[in-house]
Amino acid sequence: MIKEVIVVEGKDDITAVKAALDAEVIATGGFAYKKDFIETLKKIADNRGIIILTDPDYAGEQIRKDLSKHIKNCKHAFLPQGKALKKGDIGVENASKEDIIEAISKARPNEVEKSEEFTKEDLIKHGLAGGPNSSEKRERLGYILGIGYCNAKQLLNRLNNFGITREEFNQALERIEKDGKQ
Repeated sequence: MIKEVIVVEGKDDITAVKAALDAEVIATGGFAYKKDFIETLKKIADNRGIIILTDPDYAGEQIRKDLSKHIKNCKHAFLPQGKALKKGDIGVENASKEDIIEAISKARPNEVEKSEEFTKEDLIKHGLAGGPNSSEKRERLGYILGIGYCNAKQLLNRLNNFGITREEFNQALERIEKDGKQ
């Protein structure tokens, strides 16, 4: 059983995660949660830890940001949109067991002390911003590192806040380069 409690958006997400993992899962009910729910999550985070696994869409990202603002010691797990899509519907409930397991295994804590390891220049130098295929490259990098897809500004923030090392970053870039040549 996973030590942390996994936080998802809805009941169908709970079903999907429990089918993939032996874990305790709790749903926010979308944006409908109240202050006492946040307080409950804070206690859970202090005792067991939490992993936030929201849908890879705008609403899921907003819920993730709001929870992160209130709960400092949580981990984040991300599913790529393509792995959570079924008949035009995006959500954790649409992901395969294997993809859910992989997302949880790559969960990363939001670092308390912000690192300044990566800069905008790193993104430009490696074609992650301002280039013709930057979006696709960021998507691939986010998948490999387990930090999800995001725009360049968010990527820089996640690289610096999720404890990504320069070595991990470089290995992920090498993997993208290698995959592109095949």
